[in-house]
Amino acid sequence: MFTGIVEELGEIVACEQLTDAARLTIRGKLVTSDAGHGDSIAVNGVCLTVVDVVDDVFTVDVMGETLRRSSIGGLGPGARVNLERAAAVNSRLGGHIVQGHVDGTGTVLTRTPGENWEVVRVSLPDAIAKYVVEKGSITVNGISLTVSGLGRADVPAADGARDWFEVSLIPTTLSLTDLGTATPGSLVNLEVDVIAKYVERLQQRG
Repeated sequence: MFTGIVEELGEIVACEQLTDAARLTIRGKLVTSDAGHGDSIAVNGVCLTVVDVVDDVFTVDVMGETLRRSSIGGLGPGARVNLERAAAVNSRLGGHIVQGHVDGTGTVLTRTPGENWEVVRVSLPDAIAKYVVEKGSITVNGISLTVSGLGRADVPAADGARDWFEVSLIPTTLSLTDLGTATPGSLVNLEVDVIAKYVERLQQRG
């Protein structure tokens, strides 16, 4: 489990394409300080298992399902990624409950600068739009954020989605995560609040 509070901005060092999988080598000084084989680290919101650690670099294997469902497959050497170690049971829950299981991807549509923050609008796939509510939580590239606005466009976005949501980013988020430099057209990983999915399932089962 994670909290969606990014610990550091890491960098993809290498990407090896395998049969229906990929092996990523990632540099992250903080997250490797106590990491070992089998530990979990969220990379842009995707929970991945550490295969090996050498100095400040760790390696993970990414299966085909993850590559298809997330934006991880499009990352190459030099790409900056948000990193978070799994939460400890005695730590504060600074964000919200994040599993690291990506539900879909969205596209950054617009950025609107403010005096002390920036509003980012992201397309919202039809399959998960029903789980997102204003003032609720959503994870974008592993970052726990509060939904500040919701809407539906008359014309679909380039990725086919009509629904969109907005998040307001404070200076800390802008400077310490990859959303600070994400431009319109950038693909981002989305994870909705798992509680909403459990409630839906319980209602379906009666």
